[in-house]
Amino acid sequence: MYLDYFYNSLVLIKPELAITLFLVIVVIADLIAKKNRLLPYLAISGLVIALYFVIEQYGSSGLGFTTENQKGQITLDPFSNFFKLIIGITTIIVILFSLVSKEIEECSERSGEYYALIMGMILGMFFMVSSSDLIIMYLSIELVSLSSYVLAGFMKKSTRSAEAALKYVIYGSVASGITLFGISLVYGLTGTTNFYELNSLIASVNGNPVIIYISLLMLFTGIGYKISAVPFHFWTPDVYEGAPTVITAYLSVASKAAGFAILLRFIKVSFVIGKDNFGFWILLTSFDWKNFIVLLSILTMTLGNLVALWQNNLKRMLAYSSIAHAGYLLAAVAVLSDQGLIAVLLYFLVYLLMNLGAFFCVILIQNKINSEEIDDYDGIGYTMPFMGVLFAIFLVSLVGLPPTAGFIGKLYVFIALVDAKMYVLAIIALLNSVVSLYYYVRVLKHMYLSKPKQQAETVHFSFGQNLLLLVLAVPVIVFGLYFTPLVELVKSSLTIFGF
Repeated sequence: MYLDYFYNSLVLIKPELAITLFLVIVVIADLIAKKNRLLPYLAISGLVIALYFVIEQYGSSGLGFTTENQKGQITLDPFSNFFKLIIGITTIIVILFSLVSKEIEECSERSGEYYALIMGMILGMFFMVSSSDLIIMYLSIELVSLSSYVLAGFMKKSTRSAEAALKYVIYGSVASGITLFGISLVYGLTGTTNFYELNSLIASVNGNPVIIYISLLMLFTGIGYKISAVPFHFWTPDVYEGAPTVITAYLSVASKAAGFAILLRFIKVSFVIGKDNFGFWILLTSFDWKNFIVLLSILTMTLGNLVALWQNNLKRMLAYSSIAHAGYLLAAVAVLSDQGLIAVLLYFLVYLLMNLGAFFCVILIQNKINSEEIDDYDGIGYTMPFMGVLFAIFLVSLVGLPPTAGFIGKLYVFIALVDAKMYVLAIIALLNSVVSLYYYVRVLKHMYLSKPKQQAETVHFSFGQNLLLLVLAVPVIVFGLYFTPLVELVKSSLTIFGF
């Protein structure tokens, strides 16, 4: 009987098992042959197989590793599979970025470690989006964090990279300790760490409500740190600037997606007890999630956009931009309805394309001019004409202007806010979008309206690099004009097990 339970649980984590197997294969291949050029392709092969299993399981639901005393610790449902697709596709694109990055090429003697750590990160993120237990959630976050600490400081000869890794470790350790203490308080109050059991037990807790608030705030620290929400964002600009640009791109999309997935699952499974006639979630009154997330959203988007105005380093500017986008996503979460959930999932689909595209442009330009400073982008629109046009498309999409997919992402956030009659938050988000227009257009101004500091010839990129840029840029325009397929995919992914 127990063997049957165990086997059924293993079937639910086939994507994770595939990634684990290929992680081991990558390590063994690296030990057998140093500077093995097959390593990135082995990693991509493992990811393709994992994504095949994700697609195969897309309509399925179930709980894994259930015991007599506790409900499942791992959940399989369309919601988790959606985020696994986002994370898996992002990882494949980032590995392709790594093949053309000079920063990673300079560390080619440690390529085995690099791809093994990336596989470790994606394994942790896959478990994060499927976690239905606080302990599994914590262990998953730690697996992601430990891998990302090393990757952030992967360029050992770079003082900036070493500083980024050190700051990342310090902030991450503090967030980890606070989160673990919050989990211990929740367990002390309820006697469980399982999301499904918390739903019924939190409401019956007898005691000082302040303790519940403190425990949940502490618990949120780990999630807030992952999604770069204010005031847990302090690590983001320094780490984004100092880490290899490829890893910065990875953290800005995949890690953020995993953080939002676990936040949404925790709220919906542990605190939602039903829906009203208008489709809004009815939550337990033990914790005021709505006002808490609204406050975080306003602080996050406002600080991210205002501080981005003063940045001269493009990676640092994109770091604060990433914080601002987390604020827009939190605004959609604050709606606490299926419409808000649709907005979050749709936003991540378009954010994947436009943010990875923008970072890939930064990587390729950095390879040519050896700089990330915005002032050094003078005249790039003329010396790199094809790159300039595509970079402009990604930046316009990040602002949220039509006819790009970024406009559709923000449109659905505003629709959700208006439906919920959260007009003040909608106006604040709109004003923040206007502010963001300045620092994105500033980059375009340097590219097209400023003359280069010295006469330069036209720069060309390889066919493969241009093709990968087009693969990211074309959907940004196509889905900005015809976004029905994205909406249908999102609507088929709303189901969280038990609801």
